[in-house]
Amino acid sequence: MPELSHRRRMLVLAICCMSLLIVSLDTTALNVALPAMQRDLDATTSGLQWTIDAYTLVLASLLMLAGSTADRIGRKRVFMAGLAVFTAGSVLCSLAPNLELLVVFRMVQAVGGSMLNPVAMSIITNTFTDPRERARAIGVWGAVVGIAMAAGPLVGGLLVQSVSWRAIFWLNLPVGLAALLLTWRYVPESRAPRARRPDPVGQLLVIALFGALTYAIIEAPESGAGPVLPFAAIAVAALLALLWYEPRRAEPLIDLRFFRSAPFSGATVIAISAFAALGGFLFLSTLYLQNVRGLDALHAGLWMLPMAVPMFLCAPLSGRLVGSHGPRVSLLVAGAAMTASGVLFAAFEAETDNATLLLGYVLFGIGFGFVNAPITNTAVSGMPRAQAGVAAAVASTSRQLGSTLGVAVIGAVLASGIGSSPYRRTFVPAARPGWWILAGCGLAVLVLGLLTSGRWARRTAERTAASLETPEIRPVVETASKGA
Repeated sequence: MPELSHRRRMLVLAICCMSLLIVSLDTTALNVALPAMQRDLDATTSGLQWTIDAYTLVLASLLMLAGSTADRIGRKRVFMAGLAVFTAGSVLCSLAPNLELLVVFRMVQAVGGSMLNPVAMSIITNTFTDPRERARAIGVWGAVVGIAMAAGPLVGGLLVQSVSWRAIFWLNLPVGLAALLLTWRYVPESRAPRARRPDPVGQLLVIALFGALTYAIIEAPESGAGPVLPFAAIAVAALLALLWYEPRRAEPLIDLRFFRSAPFSGATVIAISAFAALGGFLFLSTLYLQNVRGLDALHAGLWMLPMAVPMFLCAPLSGRLVGSHGPRVSLLVAGAAMTASGVLFAAFEAETDNATLLLGYVLFGIGFGFVNAPITNTAVSGMPRAQAGVAAAVASTSRQLGSTLGVAVIGAVLASGIGSSPYRRTFVPAARPGWWILAGCGLAVLVLGLLTSGRWARRTAERTAASLETPEIRPVVETASKGA
């Protein structure tokens, strides 16, 4: 990628953030619309889970393929294709006549979405080559999530109240088209110096693993263990096959050597834990505020502002902290705040009192606001720039896998606790195990943030980066030795 002026780099960052905005806004706004969709489409709790998880499942399955494809054929080209497919999928979602087709069209959206965030992050990584400047850019990137969190519930609630839940998908049309035109005009093309070969077997194994695991978790409360046991077996078999097959390929879909780096492995698990907490938190909060407290969609969105505003304010602060002091401080703050929020709901039934509900939302917003920048920066900063797309895609896959598992697990726990009883009477005790799971996710962020951000962890990252670059530089070293 050619060296760009500061103004042009800022413009590229803004364009990439537009893609994150439409994806994040779509998700947060849709959470507020879940009760309206449940009534309109006569959906069960598992049906609501699928409207969220069908999207995140396809997204998680295709992110690594999109990242490696962008490195191979051109990041700008793949990014533009993603914008076009995501925008078209949004239009289809707004027209869906029933739950089944809505789930299908959400999957179309996800195909486009898989080409956006990891590719945009790869573009940012190759545009901002200075580590401090890159950390600040990633902080801005994280702040966009906060903007979407703040605006999504309000905009979604307003649209549901004044028009319909379908109007939420209309928002993506003007933003998607504008981003598409600006990308075509201002974003330079870039690709990895050496193309990576496709890995169709690895891709199919990833899809089998994620799909079977998610199906087993979501359907278990209603179907029982017997019908979902084959899907659990498929997930285990796919995981074992991946661990056996991928190291034997010269250019695998998932380069397992990445995970020799303690910071990279830690960032992966932290991303799964943090986004599982976010997915579960939004799912429980939306259903509680509307189905238990009886709030309309707009007022439910207003109640989520105490979570969204700290998230928005803390994300750029976290980016600056990562740029100047490394990821440890941000991860420790994130883990402590998210754990405290989960415990507040699980042990003290925070949702039953306005003051503790407000405090729980603020704590979670602070925690999640601090967690995104260190995840992204750690995932890409220790890897060779030629593999930035794949590294960013692994981090993005971890996020989406976490969101998928969070909604699936928390929804399954809630469904099994409620059964056929009315929401108002049984929600709080049925949700308590889910809140304990979210507290455990926060604790995982805290512990892993401490363990994977010290000197030992940095040495493992340096050794991993050297081993990843060795195949490319070995012929040069050997030729020089022979010449000598």
